[in-house]
Amino acid sequence: MPSSNWYEELKKPSWAPDVSLFGTVWSILYPIIFAVNIYVVMLLSSGKISLKTALPFWINLFFNFLFTPLQFGLRNNLLALIDIFLILITIVWAMIAIWPHSKIVAAAFVPYLIWVSIATTLQFYITLHN
Repeated sequence: MPSSNWYEELKKPSWAPDVSLFGTVWSILYPIIFAVNIYVVMLLSSGKISLKTALPFWINLFFNFLFTPLQFGLRNNLLALIDIFLILITIVWAMIAIWPHSKIVAAAFVPYLIWVSIATTLQFYITLHN
């Protein structure tokens, strides 16, 4: 069974976003995440921030890239739930770490934080009910 069919058959809450919305949202968020990470690399390479400040951004990318293979490749809701919690935690960590150096970078992650908060709640429901 294709991954999209598998996902559509999962029990989801009534408020779950339509599947088509996910692609739209991520097509907006990924360029923001990319731009933020490029700027963080520039800040690090110019000595304006330390590796400690940049690290949560890269850990976040790692967990972000893991989500799709865990959820749709392995079809493992529990691992996907753990992963999305780690994504959420690293978003907050990154925003706190960068705030003293660049409030704009921290603010740029607000839409990402909102979407992942929704997605984490959705994943929690999916994991609990499937």
